[in-house]
Amino acid sequence: MKIRSVRSWLQHLPLTKPYTIAYNVIEDTEIIFLEIELENGLVGIGASNPSPEVVGETPADTAANLQQNFVQQFLGRDIRHFNQLIDEALIQFPDLPGTIAAIDLALHDAFCQFIGIPVVDLYGRKMNGLPTSITIGIKETAEMIEEATSYLLEGFRIIKIKTGLNVEEDIERVSKLHESFAGKLKIRVDANTGYSIEDLKRFLHETRQLSIELIEQPLAVGKEHELMSLPAAQRTLLAADESLLGATSALQLSQSPSPFGIFNIKLMKCGGIRAAREIACIAANAGIDLFWGCNDESMASIAGALHTAYSCSNTKYLDLDGSFDLAGDLVKKGFMVKEGYMYCSDLPGFGLQKNNDVFL
Repeated sequence: MKIRSVRSWLQHLPLTKPYTIAYNVIEDTEIIFLEIELENGLVGIGASNPSPEVVGETPADTAANLQQNFVQQFLGRDIRHFNQLIDEALIQFPDLPGTIAAIDLALHDAFCQFIGIPVVDLYGRKMNGLPTSITIGIKETAEMIEEATSYLLEGFRIIKIKTGLNVEEDIERVSKLHESFAGKLKIRVDANTGYSIEDLKRFLHETRQLSIELIEQPLAVGKEHELMSLPAAQRTLLAADESLLGATSALQLSQSPSPFGIFNIKLMKCGGIRAAREIACIAANAGIDLFWGCNDESMASIAGALHTAYSCSNTKYLDLDGSFDLAGDLVKKGFMVKEGYMYCSDLPGFGLQKNNDVFL
């Protein structure tokens, strides 16, 4: 089955809840969509939103790359050779994971629709449902408690709070949240590289009785070696995020003893499903758990991350709330959320449907 057309564009989408992290304030997002249509009318949809602070690629870069003549050369190619097309894209767009992610996702969606199976079943489904955390940005403690209460009422049982600006305030906020929700909500922490090793040691010591589930990327990239001064039991709670981009960094970070016990995989960091599964295999061999994260993304790419996560036996944590706060999306379906648990669609591909009210 041949590819009949390829179309891409950049879409500006506001957020319903702007939020603060250690190095930025996020109020809206730009998402690139890619459609790959087959001769029989099936349409594979990919989406991308790379973080320039992490990977050095902007959404505008991705949009420009997908407008190049190279992408139009997919016309007339057989979708059954989708892996070959990804290989060629990797040569054309080296070190541009946002561009590769959009291509990888659209091709996977189109191919699995063509053969009539969900993407997760292409690689072998290892699990069916896990709870996702839902993120609260840096804000005053009372506001955090109020927001956490609303999420609890919606059925979520895990919150991830952004930290990293002031360790004393972070300790207070985590303590108050634990006091308010012990036994009701699990707490994860994301410092977004905002701590020094001294800050981290203090945070770990002061919160040692609070049953924090994990701490994401506490130190700046390049400071990973400083984590080796921590006991092994504490390092198992740490998740690599900004330090973990692709297979090369996964190999480096998985050398024993590892500074991290958890790898946070984001399709926008590594370049889609194939690259994510490479990281997952490296982690599995090193006994490292997987934590699947995201940026502010469309349901199109969140569905891709979820299908990939459930195809990996060492998946343990989800943080795939990136589409929840979009004021609008260009697709719907793709996955279901029930009482905080996320489930893949059983329809072919990612099971996406165009949102005809806003789809261009």
